This record gives sequence, structure tokens and C-alpha cells, in this order.
Amino acid sequence: MMNFDVTPVEVVTREFVAVILAGFGNELLPLTGEHGDEPCPKALLPISNKPMLDYPLSWVEQSGIKDVLLICPSSHRSAISHYIHSQSSSASFSSVHIDLQTFDESQELSAGTCSVLRHFANRIKEDFILIPCDFIPPPSLPLSKLLNKFRTDTMSDGSIVTSCWYEHKSDKQATQDEWGWGSPAKPTPIVWDHLSGTLLYVDSPYETDKNRHELELRMTLLSRYPQAKLSSMLLDSHVYVCKRAVLDLLARKTRFDSLRDDFFPWLCKLQYQSTKQEKYATSIRIGIIIHRADDGFAIRVNNLPAYLEANRHFVADTSIGDFTRVEEKSTIKNSTIGKHCVIGKMVKIVGCVLLDHCVISDGAKLDGCILGNSTTVGMKAELVKCVTQAGYEVKDNESVRHEKLDISDWAAQPEDSEGDDEDSIGEEESDEDED
Repeated sequence: MMNFDVTPVEVVTREFVAVILAGFGNELLPLTGEHGDEPCPKALLPISNKPMLDYPLSWVEQSGIKDVLLICPSSHRSAISHYIHSQSSSASFSSVHIDLQTFDESQELSAGTCSVLRHFANRIKEDFILIPCDFIPPPSLPLSKLLNKFRTDTMSDGSIVTSCWYEHKSDKQATQDEWGWGSPAKPTPIVWDHLSGTLLYVDSPYETDKNRHELELRMTLLSRYPQAKLSSMLLDSHVYVCKRAVLDLLARKTRFDSLRDDFFPWLCKLQYQSTKQEKYATSIRIGIIIHRADDGFAIRVNNLPAYLEANRHFVADTSIGDFTRVEEKSTIKNSTIGKHCVIGKMVKIVGCVLLDHCVISDGAKLDGCILGNSTTVGMKAELVKCVTQAGYEVKDNESVRHEKLDISDWAAQPEDSEGDDEDSIGEEESDEDED
């Protein structure tokens, strides 16, 4: 006789957890500089009037993954928590459980991805997908494509990681020489085997310093993979599908800081060095998926030129946010205007991105600019290819070109100052992998 009163407990195990890294975004300064005492998290910067974080979260949700470990700096926790629990976010990602965790670091000294993963290894019990908050994939590159490649490889030959590299054709309107906002992301030379979909070599800063003009490849690599391909035109998406065993390797290799610059070059060598294979495993392989530009627009929004380009790409002409007021005789072309902005009379805005709560006074002209939250532009002022920190104020009739404008420089200027020397602005330090 069957007992219908007792229902067996079914344990559902997770196949993957998505780990989204939301760093400071140093290469997006001054946009990510503080507004008074409040931070301006990179993950919440709008792209086509949607927070940057929405893009990877949508990608994850569409793949069927239910659990996300979202890691951000401690100072960003309040703002990001407020957003993910807001009505708009909760409605959009109702099927995803987000575990928000913080990592203590400073904007001046950001931790590398390896250090962050070691710190949170006890929260990751299964295979995981590492995703930067700034990667925007096209519809033609569903996350399920990477997951299926990973599943196939791990079942067939013990692949431990599947990486995603993409080809990007930059907007000709946003060249480095034109904007002067720092270098766009540079492609990394890699070698891979097309037949097996295996990443064989990743150029690292160590190899570049040793020989800047040539790639040094081992004969064992070339003999084992005689049809290997070389490219210096691909960018690392920093999206990696990983076995849980990756965290065990990182625990042993404590000197590694960057996945791309330290861990993956080392892991590639294990694939064709028999002595290393015997030490760590019989097969430690890195799978690779390559997304071509002709198959859809993909980009990492980890610098200012990329931020402007992404906004331009997703807006056919002009997008104006809710509750923004535009006065008569003003012209707005090829621009994204945020929420709660005020655009005065006879204003001309071309090719710009304005974040929320900006005020543009009568007669002002903006060309190719990115204005942080609550920026105020005075009457008849003119800005050409400038970026402002949140809360920056441009005086009436002021004319500025090709500058990064932050509050500290503006506040330090005396009333009759004719402007700081260019050297006072300085170069921004490069971002870490998770930024």
C-alpha cells in the first residue's frame, strides 16, 4: 500500500551561478566621480537611458539562470541595492535572485579579478559565469551559446573554461584623435585552434615587455596544433564560463591578480606542456567562442569613447528621458538626454549624452559632450567634446574644448582665473579587469 501522505523531498541543484563584477570604472572618470558625498556607480551609468547593469542582467535572465552574485565596491552598495530593489528593476528581473556583496577597495587601488574571486570563493559552490557589468552583447550572441559550448567541451575533454572574444569596428565618428579622452580598448594578440575551439595563447604584459615587436610561440604548441590561427584584432569580453575547479587553482596561485594577464596565459601553457598537465590534471583546456562584428554589435563600455559610442549605437537619432523639458527654438540631434533635465531656449545639442537632472541654459551650445548628473551649463556657454563630473557648473559665456571637467578643478579656480594648465587635469590611471 502506497503512502500518499509522505512527499519525497526533491533537491534541486544549480548548474550555474552568474558572477557580475561592478567595479569603480576609473577609465570613465570624471563621470564616475563622486557627486558631493554620493558615489556615481559605473554599473548605474545610463546607456540609451537604461542603467548599464540592465544589459548583463537581461542577458543572464534570458539564458534561464536564476542566481546572480553581484559584487561591487562597499561605497556603491547603497545606490546599487536601491536600484535592484526598485519597482522598475524588480519588475524587469523578477525571475532572477540577486545576491549583492561588497568588496573593500579604494578607487585608487582596485583589486584584480583573481583576488575578488578568491575572496568570494566560499559563496560559489558550482560552475559559474564571470561577467563584467559593462559588456553589452548583441541579440545574436545569447549567453546560452557560451553555456552550450562549455557543456560540450567539459563532457568531451575536460575543458575548464570557455572564453568569449569579439571583433569590434569602432565608430569612425569617435576616434581617439578626435575626442582626446584616452585610448580606446586595444585588441589582445591571441592564438587559437579553430578545429577544436581552443584558446592556445594570450599575449600578456610580461610577454610584451620581454619582446614588444614579436610573439614568441613554443614549437610544442605549433607541432600539436599545426593549423592554429593568430589574430591581433579581437577584444576580450571578460565573459568566462568556468568550472568550480578554477577557484581551487586560484587558491594555489596566490600571486595571480588578473585573469587575462596572469591566469589565462599560465593556463594556456598547461595545454601543451606534459609535465604541467601531470601536475594539475590530464586535460585543462580553455575553450573559445569568437563573435564577429558582422554578426552584431558587441562592446565593453569601459572607457569614455566606448560610452559615447554605445549610446550612439542604441539611439537611431535622439532619445529624451521622462520629465525632461525642452524650451522653444532648441535643436537636439543624435543625442541621448536623461530624465528630469531642463533644456532652455535656443539651445543647440549635437552628438551628446546628458545624464539625469542636467540644466542647459538659454543659448548654450553642446557638441560631442558627455555631461554627468546635475551638470549646469550657463547661458551662451559652449562645450565641444568635453566630459563633466556630476554637479559641475559651467559659467555663462564660458567656452571649453576637449577637456575632462571635474569638481575639484572647478572649485579650486578663483573667480578671475583664465583656466588651469592642461597638466592639472592629468591622465586617468588604467582600470582593473572587473571595471
